[in-house]
Amino acid sequence: MLTLSDQPRTQNTTDADEGTEYLAFTLGREEYGIDILRVQEIRGYEPVTRIANAPAFIKGVVNLRGIIVPVVDMRIKLRLGEATYDQFTVVIILNIAGRIVGMVVDSVSDVTTLKPQQMRPAPEVGSAFDNEYLVGLGDLGSRMLILVDIEKLMLSADMGLVEKLAA
Repeated sequence: MLTLSDQPRTQNTTDADEGTEYLAFTLGREEYGIDILRVQEIRGYEPVTRIANAPAFIKGVVNLRGIIVPVVDMRIKLRLGEATYDQFTVVIILNIAGRIVGMVVDSVSDVTTLKPQQMRPAPEVGSAFDNEYLVGLGDLGSRMLILVDIEKLMLSADMGLVEKLAA
C-alpha cells in the first residue's frame, strides 16, 4: 500500500538529507516519476464513459464518489504504442490545482525518495515529452526515473483539460 509520511507536508520540499518523494510508474519500457503530493489515490483500471469528439488520449470520464473525473491515457498521449489494458493497468487519481484528473499508466512500482545528489538535469534531446514538462532524471543506480512536472503537463493547453474541468 502506498502511504505518505505521518507528518503533514504542504509542499514537496524537505531538507537536503531527506529528499523528495516521487511515485514511480511505467509506460512501455520506461519508468517515470511524479510528485507524490499530487497523487490522491491509485485505482485499478475500469471502463470509462466515452465523450464524443474528445481527443484519443482522453479515454473518457468516470464517476469517483460523485465527482466526474476525466481520464487521460498517457501511453496514447505520448505516442508510446498501442495501449493495452491488463491486471497491472492502473489509474492514478491526481489532484492538480484543486482539480481531479485520472491518468492511465501501465503499472505503478513504488514511492521513491530522491536526494538532490540523485537528480540530473533533463537532457536536451527530442522525446515524446516536451522538455518543459520534465523536471529531470532521477538516478537510482540500476534504474533511471524520468521525472515529470505532472501539474504543468495536465494544465497545458494541448491537454485541453483546463476548460473542460472549469466548466
